[in-house]
Amino acid sequence: MEKFEKLKSQAIPLPIENIDTDQIIPARFLKATNKVGFGENLFRDWRFNKDGSENESFVFNNNKYSGKILVAGDNFGCGSSREHAAWALTDYGFKVVISSYFADIFKGNALNNGLLPIQVSPETLKAVFNAIEENANTELIVNLEDQTFEVANTDIKESFDIDAYKKMCLINGYDDIDFLVSKREKIEAFEASRKF
Repeated sequence: MEKFEKLKSQAIPLPIENIDTDQIIPARFLKATNKVGFGENLFRDWRFNKDGSENESFVFNNNKYSGKILVAGDNFGCGSSREHAAWALTDYGFKVVISSYFADIFKGNALNNGLLPIQVSPETLKAVFNAIEENANTELIVNLEDQTFEVANTDIKESFDIDAYKKMCLINGYDDIDFLVSKREKIEAFEASRKF
């Protein structure tokens, strides 16, 4: 995974509540086991019409919005436990998802795949949506080390919680296996010191 320390980016607003994992990545696209390529089917049934043409009313197809941050409505990632939802979001290019609530399993899957879910208060989420609506070029700043999120050139700022282990993994670009490998010398020394 890529190291994550600080991110400054525009954002794509998706003010819809209860977005479940089947909307994020429909089940018919879950045949692959490789993480690559899922981004092209992210929100497939919302991004495209049944004839395959782009749904011009969906925000992802609006050229004025771009960025590595998705700002979503409350209860994001609910539904099934499919890890492919996190794969699709990261493969599309997102580094951060901001919402006022995340389903627990989605949150864990996101963190395990280098995607930072930031939970903010409903009031902050509304203020962020308003800022982006007023100016699509609004930039958001995420500082993982300090665990802060803010909207540039405004007074919108909030701290967020994250598990200390997952924070360390994101900052170092580790998945769980990478973390174990980073402790190889200590593990080998411990094993060598054991008496059977």
